[in-house]
Amino acid sequence: MKKHTTPFFERFAAQVTRATGKPIAFILAALVILAWAITGPIFHYSDTWQLVINTGTTIITFLMVFVIQQSQNKDTIALQLKLNELIAASATASNRLIDVEDMSAEELETLKKFYIKLSSLAKKESDIHQTHSIDEAKTFHEKKSHRKGPGK
Repeated sequence: MKKHTTPFFERFAAQVTRATGKPIAFILAALVILAWAITGPIFHYSDTWQLVINTGTTIITFLMVFVIQQSQNKDTIALQLKLNELIAASATASNRLIDVEDMSAEELETLKKFYIKLSSLAKKESDIHQTHSIDEAKTFHEKKSHRKGPGK
């Protein structure tokens, strides 16, 4: 089995994201703000005193955006792969949804309309466990309508 090596930034981003998501990180940040506020009278609430907190928080925020985005991108890909596996493994799910995240906004809007139609078909069902896929919705609905016969 090939040993998996993780790039430095990916490992770094994962560690920073985990660490900053813990309560202790919030407590430390709150203590920094408290210490800054307490020192206000000492520095006579000067422009430099204000600049220190503004510059510090701006730099940290700027850097955290990239760290969090790296972790978010990885998590999103992992989630998409898991969903793709579920779709591919389901006999009644539409395989068209496997690469849905790569579709254009217009294509997504078209799919949304199909799901709205599926929802309206499902509301007409007496069996709440009846499901449809995009590809089967119209066919199944027509078959069921014919089975019931006219006026039933």
